[in-house]
Formats: sequence, C-alpha cells, structure tokens
Amino acid sequence: MTKTLIVPGLDGSPAPHWQHWWAQTDPKALMVDLTDPHHPMPAVWEYELAGVILQFPDSILVGHSLGAVLIARLLTNWPHLRVGGVLLVAPAETLGNDRIGHFGPIPEQPLHVPATVVASRNDPWMRIERAAELANAWEADLVDLGHAGHINVASGYGPWPHGKALRDALVRQDVPQLPLREPRSKRGLWL
Repeated sequence: MTKTLIVPGLDGSPAPHWQHWWAQTDPKALMVDLTDPHHPMPAVWEYELAGVILQFPDSILVGHSLGAVLIARLLTNWPHLRVGGVLLVAPAETLGNDRIGHFGPIPEQPLHVPATVVASRNDPWMRIERAAELANAWEADLVDLGHAGHINVASGYGPWPHGKALRDALVRQDVPQLPLREPRSKRGLWL
C-alpha cells in the first residue's frame, strides 16, 4: 500500500487530534516532523516536507489547516516532486493572520495530482466559499462536512475513519460513493 505522509499545521497535531490517531493506527502512515510548529517558517517547512517526499515518492499527503496550505505551496514551488495525491483538510486562510500570514498568499493554480479538499461551513479559519474557490483552482474535489468547525479536536475530531476512506479513494483515484447533499458545483463532492 502507498505511504501516507501526515502533515500537521500550526501548533502541530498532538493527541487526541485525528492526525495523531491516524499516525498511531495506520502502519503505512508517517507523521511529518516539522521544525517549531508554534513559529513555522515557510521555506524551512517546504524543505523538510520535500525531503520526506523524496524518501517516500508517490506518497499520499494528508495536510490539516496550515499543513494543507504547505502542501499547496510545495506542489506549486516544487512541481517535480512525485506525489500520489493530496487530502487537504480544513485549509487555513493566511491573509490577515499574524501567525501564518507569511505563508500567503495561498497558491491558486492546478496542483497536478489527484486532490481532495475537505471543508466545513463554520470553520473559523476559512469560509466554505473560499475553500470551494481553492478546490476549483487546484482542480480538486470538494468534500463539505457541513458544520464541522475546523475539523480538529475542538470540534470533536479525534479518531476520523472517514478521512482514511477519503485517502483510500485518492489511492484508487476515484470518488467515494457516499451520501450526497445538494451539489453546489460540478467539480465539488458535497457530503
């Protein structure tokens, strides 16, 4: 099975975050260790993530919040890296944010890998409309989790088996057959 590289965001993803759970329960998953998660530096994080991808080519990248933005930056700045697909969960808006503003602006161009963006209608870090714009720009499917906050511990996401199902769909490069809500776009998958 393909390696899954789990990319945390600002302040990391300690237990009981779903990323920590995933890394502990999936023998093919590896949590990417990024320097100083409380004071991230874009160039340093890009270099570190690129190094791990070079060790595990064709991996699936699973990023949360700033980790999702990091992945988009990396694929834009390092297009030669071999990545099997990306699951970008609750990307965080960088503009206007003192702690992560230096990661912006968020790239708005195709990522050239199979991609799924998972977003929430009440995420304090990014409006659903903005997540949909990015998914469209990245040529990614959009999964709408409804009112799921920032899809983190504070919004009730410890273990998250649905995330693994979305990763598995990327590995197969198909769209999971799950119950749909009203579609809002042709490209998006709205759950």
